[in-house]
Amino acid sequence: MKNTSTSHVPRILMVDDEIAILRMLEATLDTGDYSLHQAETGHAALAAAVAVKPDIILLDLGLPDMDGVEVIRRIREWSQVPIIVLSVREQEDDKVGALNAGADDYLTKPFGVAELQARIQAALRRTLQQAPEPVYTFGDLEINLPLRKVLVAGSEISLTPTEYGILRLLATHAGKVLTHHQILKQIWGTTYTDQQNILRVNISHLRQKIESDASRPKYIITEPGVGYRLKTG
Repeated sequence: MKNTSTSHVPRILMVDDEIAILRMLEATLDTGDYSLHQAETGHAALAAAVAVKPDIILLDLGLPDMDGVEVIRRIREWSQVPIIVLSVREQEDDKVGALNAGADDYLTKPFGVAELQARIQAALRRTLQQAPEPVYTFGDLEINLPLRKVLVAGSEISLTPTEYGILRLLATHAGKVLTHHQILKQIWGTTYTDQQNILRVNISHLRQKIESDASRPKYIITEPGVGYRLKTG
């Protein structure tokens, strides 16, 4: 559950490899209303998205190590944080590609300061108006979606973004069988729907962390030849 009190300062992650753009954004947004964080590469952005837990991400597409669209896809494996693309790319295909990957908004550079601020405020309002995410409890396993924490017998465990994404997906469909295809599509995207081995490896790692006996799992149950389900009782 997001903190909507007046003491909460929204965190903005600004991702751009141009120092001049980052300085401009900082000068524009450094009003005391936000907590500002920066990343200059795609990998740095992914790490910061986990560490900072931003309330909104401003993302350039032309990053030096990976395309911004790929950054969006990877973040969407585990987070629904609002992402506003800020890019010089103005072709319709570029905009459609970013939005289809999971971006919430798209501004073409150069853009007006007032318009950027309005887009940020609109995205934050939509986020705050969403229904609070639940906390799931299955025996000794607690999955706290608002805080993005997973506890086993009261102790917090560390999961990779992909492992957390899988567990979150299973928890939101607890008791129901999710096919290999469904999980692969939701977590890795449509190009990975036949890569069952990568799913098996991540399920194995996840079981090692949340199960008391990974060889006899009581939470993540295998449905042979079909997929997996999270046992509710």
